[in-house]
This record gives sequence, structure tokens and C-alpha cells, in this order.
Amino acid sequence: MTLTAETATVPFRLFDLQVVRTRRLGPSLVRITFGGEELAYFEAGGRDQSLSLFLPHPGQAAPVLPPAINPETWFAEYRALPDDVRAVMRSYTVRAQRREPDEVDIDFALHQDGGPACRWADRAVPGDRVAVLGPAIADNTAVRFRPPVGTDGVVMWGDETALPALSSILEWLPRGTRARVFITVPFSADRMPLPTAADASITWLVREEGAASPVDAVRAESDLPGVDPYVWIAGESSSIRELRRHFVNERQVDRRNVTFVGYWRRGRSEDQLRAEEAA
Repeated sequence: MTLTAETATVPFRLFDLQVVRTRRLGPSLVRITFGGEELAYFEAGGRDQSLSLFLPHPGQAAPVLPPAINPETWFAEYRALPDDVRAVMRSYTVRAQRREPDEVDIDFALHQDGGPACRWADRAVPGDRVAVLGPAIADNTAVRFRPPVGTDGVVMWGDETALPALSSILEWLPRGTRARVFITVPFSADRMPLPTAADASITWLVREEGAASPVDAVRAESDLPGVDPYVWIAGESSSIRELRRHFVNERQVDRRNVTFVGYWRRGRSEDQLRAEEAA
């Protein structure tokens, strides 16, 4: 696809990219940096900016997609392609965007029993081609972290799949913002520095160390920041449901101040989830 300054005014576009380099961040995360001329028109909104990543099947030189993507019909056209031909689609967070040169970082959570995206990320090398349905304007609907004006505190929970988004949010938070953060990860070595100007207290809940469940850890916290904090929770769907009920029903947090995003569901692939949503 050829992009111009005129065509890049729509909220989302398809970008053809290639791997520039990879770097292992810990047992559960690998950072892949993508480049490409079309990134000149890519405009991430920061925070938990999400995008749709299209990956090739083994043996394919590039992901196979419909010849044209209409915003109204693209998913039906994509699903109509044969299962073993159409590109593998997964949702990811933009970890960072840079200019000169134009680059985008995406951090991939790796699971021992992971699916095709995990396997692709684990063996990715410079030159590998992908496609991205991503933002062409920074103020777009795929940025979900939006605390109301006057928010006096932030509470966040995420697992390893949400760690890239959570890290970006912490970098974005204004200086002095009071934040209480809980992060669930599989291994001790998954802990990493999380730069922020916010007044943030961070608790790592490490599964191999026998950490409490997310809802038990949050329930045990007696002092959350703010009178009516903004809550952002993201990761595995069942944990999110429990935490949302806790904040709304037990903490009496205004449900309009709770943003929750299910990045994955135990026992379901993203293809299955998207098919269920479409049905």
C-alpha cells in the first residue's frame, strides 16, 4: 500500500513493515523493532495504544491479506480467506515510536505453550515482513487509558501481556501523579525497571514465588490513592472480571472510572475470540 499525506488523515491505516532488530527483555518478553517507509504516516497516541498485527504463516514471505481493506467489511473479507493462507492476526501495544529513523517497538509476551504469534516472535530476524493495522492520527479510539480531568489517583493491574502497555502508561503519567500498580508475571527475572515521573508504588506479583492472586493482592491493600481513583486493569479476562467487581462493588469506585481490557482468555485463541465476537 502506498500512503500519502492526504490518505493518512483517516484514523487507521494498513502499514507494511519489516523487522529491524530483536532484544530479549526477560524470560517472558521479547522486544521487536519494526521499520519501513510507511511509518512516516504512523502516529501512535502513547499510553496503551493498540494495533492489529498480521503475521505470515511458516513458509510465507509476507502475510496474506485481502487486496483492499474496507473499514466496513475488512474483517469479513479477511475471514473469508482459507485458514491456512490468511495472515495470523493478533492485537498488540505500541511500546514506543521514534523518528529519524522511523521505528516502532512492540513487546511480545512469550508463553511456553504459546500460539503462532509467540512462535513467530521467538524466531523473528531482521527483514521478516509483517503488516499492521494501526493509527494514522494520535488521538484515536485504540488508546483506552483516559483518566477524567481532575483525577486524583490511579490504580492499575496488568499481567505479562499488559506489561508493555502498563510501562508506556507509567512513562506518560504526569509528574507527581499518585499511582498504585500491581503487575503479575510468571518469573522473578521478569521484573524490570519502570521509569516514571509519577509518585508510583509498584508491587510485582510473581507466580513462581507463590504470589497472591490479583484480586487478593488488591483486596489486601487498604490505602489506594485518591478519593475516587481512575482504575485501569488489563490482561487475562477472568482476572479482569474479578478485579472489576472488586473495585465497583467492594470499593464503590464509579464504574465510569474503571477501564478494563481483556488481552486474552485462558483456553481461547484470539482467532476464536474474534470469531465469537463477530457471531
